[in-house]
Amino acid sequence: MKTILITGGAGFLGSNLCHRLINEGHKIICLDNCYVGAKENLGDLLDHPRFHFVEHDVVTPITFDDKIDQIYHLACPGSPIFYQGDYAIHTTKTSVIGSINMLNLAHEHGARIFLSSTSECYGEPLQHPQKESYRGNVNSIGIRACYDEGKRCAESLFFDYHRHKGVDIRVVRIFNTYGPNMNPLDGRVITNFICQALRGEDITVYGDGSQTRSFCYVDDLLEGFVRMMNNEDNFLGPVNLGNPGEFTMHELAEKILAKIDTDSKIIYKPLPSDDPTQRRPDITLAKEKLDWAPTIDLDTGLDKTIAYYKQALSCACFKDITCNDGYSLNPHAEREETVHVSKLD
Repeated sequence: MKTILITGGAGFLGSNLCHRLINEGHKIICLDNCYVGAKENLGDLLDHPRFHFVEHDVVTPITFDDKIDQIYHLACPGSPIFYQGDYAIHTTKTSVIGSINMLNLAHEHGARIFLSSTSECYGEPLQHPQKESYRGNVNSIGIRACYDEGKRCAESLFFDYHRHKGVDIRVVRIFNTYGPNMNPLDGRVITNFICQALRGEDITVYGDGSQTRSFCYVDDLLEGFVRMMNNEDNFLGPVNLGNPGEFTMHELAEKILAKIDTDSKIIYKPLPSDDPTQRRPDITLAKEKLDWAPTIDLDTGLDKTIAYYKQALSCACFKDITCNDGYSLNPHAEREETVHVSKLD
């Protein structure tokens, strides 16, 4: 049994990872400020004897009496709805200062630390599909830069801590992922399309619908996470994790409409600034180094995700999706002093 710290553990990916690692027999410390994540995502884990929830913002340093073996550093809003506007500066701080705090914690404990970076490091790609060797085409002063450049800086920090302090790191670049526990407010395309269709609203496609994305179901992604974290071949990454199946936004909308009994129609609005027109991972390296490739096709994954939202949207906490008490829409006040967590039972 390992003691594993997961930052952003109440979010979409983090909560699914918490469930998986608890089921594998580990002790989990879940860290989240509940800005994007929600305790509701953790369900029965909150009373589990090997699970501990700590409400905390990674921008503030934290120490633990418990010996930590592994750290999955997932904390950071992953949707433009959350990382733009008033939270933009804090998003950069989360990626940069939060990474420094977690890397220092990993160094203190001798723990292996994993970074969930992003395909947004490639920006508006001039290479298609994107390989890890591609250095990207990112607008460093655009409205998405707080996230894109924040993650690029986080990768730099991870490799500098490895080179200069000997920290044991693993870095992955995530492509579009979907599945249960996605925040219905996060503005991601699958979330939007499914929730709009279930509510009988018109499905909003930005641009002409020809832009493409590749969608990986969450269970496939987490398998890649665990394989990367536990590989003992000193393979540090970065490595792309995503499903290379590529679909236009129009194709995705049509698929979802075909699966939901709804009067919704597709409508088109202008494409947001700096929104990439195409995105597809080259996963050759993941296949070679991790023996990993996704196994769940888009139709199967959509069926699972639609079933989740049908249930979630029927719950009282999701009735008013534009003002959902399950999620906080205001960043927490920042603190300067280090938080100390005593030995956990």
